[in-house]
Amino acid sequence: MNNNFLFLVTLFLAINLLAFVLMLLDKNKSKKNGAERISEGMLFFLATIFGSVGVLAGMFTFRHKTQKWYFLIGIPMLILQNVASIYLVYLILNGVIL
Repeated sequence: MNNNFLFLVTLFLAINLLAFVLMLLDKNKSKKNGAERISEGMLFFLATIFGSVGVLAGMFTFRHKTQKWYFLIGIPMLILQNVASIYLVYLILNGVIL
């Protein structure tokens, strides 16, 4: 297996695991009055930097942010963007492009 491919898969899994755990933490904090929450901007940032699958999995596993239209539309769109970006980075690292 190619080292570049292994690096990308490891990075993808790590960021998605982090995003999934942060969705769980934010869901737990949402039940407590006065708790400092994780901002929606941070969750979208994580989704943008290859964590969209983890955010989407967290949304439906923990039933968190599923009533927000911008999460229901934005996160699946970011999954498409993540897949395209990862493929582009893979092609660049393997010398196919540039």
